This record gives sequence, structure tokens and C-alpha cells, in this order.
Amino acid sequence: MKVIVNGEERELAVGTTAAILLELLGLAASRVAVERNREVIPRGRLGEVALVEGDRVEVVRFVGGGH
Repeated sequence: MKVIVNGEERELAVGTTAAILLELLGLAASRVAVERNREVIPRGRLGEVALVEGDRVEVVRFVGGGH
């Protein structure tokens, strides 16, 4: 199936969850926020939320720093 991840089209297996997507991207769930179709997915539900054809996903990394 095709989904848009951070503006890029990606081909994913049917049944791919948000958690699996993060694994494929090499990202730790504790360091990112995931939004699907403009709705934030709670971190505790990433393994439950299956992506579907045409979903638009944004993955935002938390960056530490500052004073």
C-alpha cells in the first residue's frame, strides 16, 4: 500500500502499524511524535494503529538543547 511519510510516498505492507513504521525508519518511539491525517497518535497506541492506503503521516523528532 502507498502512504505519504513526511511528504514522501512510501510503499508499505498492508497491516503496517505506526510502531512498525518507526522501526523501518530507525526511530525510537520515545524520541518522536507521530501524526496521521492531522491527528496525533498517542505513544501508547502506536502498536495498535494500522496505517491504510493514502494515509498522510508526519514524524517529528524531538531535539534537545538550549540553555
